[in-house]
Amino acid sequence: MTESSSNKKTLMRCLGEFTGYIAKGLSAKVDTPPTTEISRSVEETTRGDVTLRRTTIEEIQYHGDRPPVGKDGGSCS
Repeated sequence: MTESSSNKKTLMRCLGEFTGYIAKGLSAKVDTPPTTEISRSVEETTRGDVTLRRTTIEEIQYHGDRPPVGKDGGSCS
């Protein structure tokens, strides 16, 4: 065998690596910043056999180790 043919990956090898990358991405832990839900409102409208549901969620998302501080040095809450 020549060196160029021994380094070439087979189709099944490439598919296996691709599947592994997808599985790794799905199982990886994601560091999400802490959030606090402020309010949640649901509006529902039914017309015939169709229902429209609109959900609005308001949250505060903290970036960093401590809550954000306003320009005057006070807390934003």
